[in-house]
Amino acid sequence: MTEELKNSPIEDFDWDAYENGETRGAKTREELTKTYDESLNTVKDKDVIEGTIIALNKREAVVNIGYKSDGIIPVNEFRYNPDIKVGDVVEVFIETQEDKKGQLILSHRKARAARSWDRVNEALENDEIIKGYIKCRTKGGMIVDVFGIEAFLPGSQIDVRPIRDYDIFVGKTMEFKVVKINQEFKNVVVSHKALIEAELEQQKRDIIAKLEKGQVLEGTVKNITSYGVFIDLGGVDGLIHITDLSWGRVNHPEEVVQLDQKLNVVILDFDDEKKRIALGLKQLMPHPWDALDPNLKVGDKVKGRVVVMADYGAFIEIAPGVEGLIHVSEMSWSQHLRSAQDFMKVGDEIEAVILNLDREDRKMSLGIKQLKNDPWENIETKYPIGSKHTAKVRNFTNFGVFVEIEEGVEGLIHISDLSWTKKIKHPSEFTQIGANIDVQVLEIDKENRRLSLGHKQLEENPWDVFETVFTVGSIHEGTIVEMVEKGAVIALPYGVEGFATPKHLVKEDGTPAKIDEKLNFKVIEFNKDSKRIILSHSRIFEDEAKAERNENRKAKRAAKRAEETPMLSTPIEKTTLGDLEALAELKEKLSGKK
Repeated sequence: MTEELKNSPIEDFDWDAYENGETRGAKTREELTKTYDESLNTVKDKDVIEGTIIALNKREAVVNIGYKSDGIIPVNEFRYNPDIKVGDVVEVFIETQEDKKGQLILSHRKARAARSWDRVNEALENDEIIKGYIKCRTKGGMIVDVFGIEAFLPGSQIDVRPIRDYDIFVGKTMEFKVVKINQEFKNVVVSHKALIEAELEQQKRDIIAKLEKGQVLEGTVKNITSYGVFIDLGGVDGLIHITDLSWGRVNHPEEVVQLDQKLNVVILDFDDEKKRIALGLKQLMPHPWDALDPNLKVGDKVKGRVVVMADYGAFIEIAPGVEGLIHVSEMSWSQHLRSAQDFMKVGDEIEAVILNLDREDRKMSLGIKQLKNDPWENIETKYPIGSKHTAKVRNFTNFGVFVEIEEGVEGLIHISDLSWTKKIKHPSEFTQIGANIDVQVLEIDKENRRLSLGHKQLEENPWDVFETVFTVGSIHEGTIVEMVEKGAVIALPYGVEGFATPKHLVKEDGTPAKIDEKLNFKVIEFNKDSKRIILSHSRIFEDEAKAERNENRKAKRAAKRAEETPMLSTPIEKTTLGDLEALAELKEKLSGKK
């Protein structure tokens, strides 16, 4: 407006009214009120319009929508946007133009909800970056308020690095991208990770373009697994395998590193596309074998800790990264096959002797039995032939029992040397593993480190007595204790056993003898060397019948001979008993006369 227009008079101005104190001019109050009302926004209940925040405190926001009164909205409806301030234009939903107090009631939450589904679909279609308020945790992720809709934020989509504490994100407002919408169930999935991946991708390309084998970089421990450690190299990840963490044995990477720890690593390798980067930590430290005492030699004693156990031996760490193997054969002078776990376990602190040392191949063999004297050096003096000892049963075979008199001194008791009298089919019938047994040394085989032992030799041989008792032809009472394919085992007096074949088990009535039956048996064979007594029940009545038949035959032969004797020509009178008495009397008389 020009200066001339500003100073030009109003043609219809009522100066008389002005002098009388009336400044409204010719228009009435009703006209002015009507003009004022027409100048305001025309609003309707349930409409969604825009308003401007004109005042803000901790509890509520005052919003001007161009209506005759301002509206009040609770501040918690703006919690998804902590940056809200006076002057911001926001969408509001008109609950009612006037309540009982004449107050305009507005809602921002309902305004957002009224357009939320359209807005979230537009955000997905336009790849738009939106803000959301993280309300709470849920299974597998978080619930995010986006445009008034509860969207799901998977735990894997919060950040590019694994999240260890989800609770620190609750109550935060962050930027997201809508990544998935299920139109049927009205489900929305958002991602914060997608926003930073693009930026990181460029950083990653810049980093991996400069990678070289042998390059040393600083990184941060991002994740620890049972097989290795993931290192963040500033936008790109690399893996330190568990075997590349330390020269020593590592049971779990947590023994060496901690989360968020910063450390230097060396690049060992990466693939053609440079997507997998192999890192090393131990390679930045000198190899322990290079620092091993140069004066260490075969025969020296060393101390160490058992780190690995196997059936064939144990690995002993004598210094971090320096290990030696104790084979199970070097743990004891015993020839008995045993497991290494019988001598030691992981974590044991032990002393050993160096048996072999190869610095070039970085190998060491150790032994612990060498810390004790070899018991076979003076075996003839300590365990002479004929000496008696107590041994422990270690193992069975079909032919005998292996026993151990002391560690490293073992012997065999042949099955035939267990008992003088019992017929033993297997040693388990006589003793059991782990039991003690008295033995006598029979032979010494020093070259093969084996003793021949006997148990029965501790007692006198009862077969010397049995030889006089169970003579061939003698009859003894016995009980059938076992029936076998070729006959029966018969228990005889004095704890001895005999054997009878089926034909010798037939009773006089023609029936076979049965188990547990007690009968008389005749000895038909006795062998002291093989400890064998052969018996027969049927031979008893068979022999009696045979003897009777023989007597009958003898009588018949005698009668026959008498009949065949020729008669003499002069009869010979038989001398009678009376004749003999007369002759005796005559002899006495003649003697008296003389």
